[in-house]
Amino acid sequence: MNRINPAKLHQSKWTAAKPVNREKHFLVSEMEFDEDGAVILCKLEAVFSKNEYLIDWAELKNRDKWIQGWK
Repeated sequence: MNRINPAKLHQSKWTAAKPVNREKHFLVSEMEFDEDGAVILCKLEAVFSKNEYLIDWAELKNRDKWIQGWK
């Protein structure tokens, strides 16, 4: 399991363990927090295609799906 601090997630780099649509490398392009500091929005942007995807930030903890950094 990847250890993640939600406050430092913005602009972090991620590699998809199993690329979809030939998209492998991503940046966390947008984060929104509620009044209590909990993450309510996490948007990933594919580096090459610039496609954006909304995901549950907790999915990034799953090493079967995501690798921290660009590999």
